[in-house]
Amino acid sequence: MNRHEQHHDAHDHDPAAHACVHGHETEHRAASVRDEALDEARRGTGLTRRSILAGLGLAAGGGVLAPTLAAAQPKVAPRGQVKKEHNAELVLLGTRAGPPVVANHKGAASALVVNGATYVIDCGRSSVTQFAEAGLRFDSIKAFFLTHLHADHLADYYNFFMLGGHIPNPFGDHIAGPTPIYGPGAAGGLQPKFGGGTAPTVNPSDRTPGTAQMTESLHAAYAYSTNVFLRDMNIRDIRDLMRVHEIALPSGVNATYLNTAPSMDPFLIYQDENVTVHATLVPHGPVFPAYAFRFDTEYGSVTFSGDTRHSDNLIAMAQDTDILVHEAIGVKGASLPSAVLDHMLQSHVPVDQVGAIAQAARAKRLVLAHYADLVQQPIDVNDWRRQAQAGYTLGKATVGLDLQKFALGK
Repeated sequence: MNRHEQHHDAHDHDPAAHACVHGHETEHRAASVRDEALDEARRGTGLTRRSILAGLGLAAGGGVLAPTLAAAQPKVAPRGQVKKEHNAELVLLGTRAGPPVVANHKGAASALVVNGATYVIDCGRSSVTQFAEAGLRFDSIKAFFLTHLHADHLADYYNFFMLGGHIPNPFGDHIAGPTPIYGPGAAGGLQPKFGGGTAPTVNPSDRTPGTAQMTESLHAAYAYSTNVFLRDMNIRDIRDLMRVHEIALPSGVNATYLNTAPSMDPFLIYQDENVTVHATLVPHGPVFPAYAFRFDTEYGSVTFSGDTRHSDNLIAMAQDTDILVHEAIGVKGASLPSAVLDHMLQSHVPVDQVGAIAQAARAKRLVLAHYADLVQQPIDVNDWRRQAQAGYTLGKATVGLDLQKFALGK
């Protein structure tokens, strides 16, 4: 049975977060009630969740580890702690574009930390590890936001909960849950194959699942592991940690998988005591829906382009933003058939054109993230910075690096 239910009142589904979005939400049961029941059942043997985890050296604050593991465990807290004097900070967890694995360049993901609460934008390859490397705490995560459902933005989505939520790490940290996730709904159809012909279809009964059904399928795919851990270690049920909200477009926006990003106004999808989040559709080739997000805080604003070609919707939403985080692709010197190159540029913006977008948005700073070059590997950072700065006179263009941090209000 699907554990996500449709919400029709945008202000009713999450009072604590005052979220303003229609969508699917994971039904949530109180984990503490279950733990008490399990503890009651184990009283005859003296087993509780705490005693099981403590025996493994995994309980919060526990310092005992099996001898073979103890030597491999760090004895200090994670490095790279977010500086306490910054009340709002952007952290680039990974900046690499596309599915191919590149050493020392992690997949697309960012974190925005505001007043100690963390908001994760996309979950690319290795972003769970990068999150810890950045010195961020899993129990600080307030919400997740997925721009679109390409694999390079989702590779560690489930890992955040499966690895960062089940059991506390040696520092007693794990996702608190239930944690809201805001992502695209179902596309409703697939565009024709590029170049003509036919392509095989995975899961023909549901070819275009949205965030809710994708999450249900992940629960099913990892059912054995979860069920064993539930019985062997009394972990928390991962389903209770995830509350999925599929972003519903405002009425009157006639977008479909064949008309992916018509002109529209930004719309509110989430609001709490730290951030106000708006979204808009952006054109990313055949992908639908694909979103850009804008986060407004008392310290300033950050706008994430997601994956997109030149987008007037994005420019309108990003007006006067403090930081514009924008994707880019390097095509200079690429020897590709014109049809292939044109096809790629239906999804991405050449690096030498991003500056003009930042200028049109009146952005105070431009940060490139989710980037790759079709010719030069690794990229020439100085050359890319010069290209991105072209046409942008209102601020500084930066080629973002993995784990780089940017303070708001400074």
